[in-house]
Amino acid sequence: MKFVIIGYDGPEGEAKREIHRTAHLANLEQLDKQGRVILAGPLTDKAGSLLVLEFDTRDEAEEFARQDPYTIHGVFTRLEIHPFMQVFPALG
Repeated sequence: MKFVIIGYDGPEGEAKREIHRTAHLANLEQLDKQGRVILAGPLTDKAGSLLVLEFDTRDEAEEFARQDPYTIHGVFTRLEIHPFMQVFPALG
């Protein structure tokens, strides 16, 4: 099942992002190797980041988000997690 995770940056998010980026990307690379990353990246208005990831359950999505270095180190100070149904592009 796909989940949208929106991590909203706190007041020091931009500065902390620089420090913890390598660990955050390494965390995502593990999922990417498993084919579970649909898309991920920062919002260009610097509000935070958007991730669309595959997990078996919402609990797994929540655990991933809680354990991500950006959450642990205060880049993200608020998270939203929503189940997501992909319509476009159509999956073959």
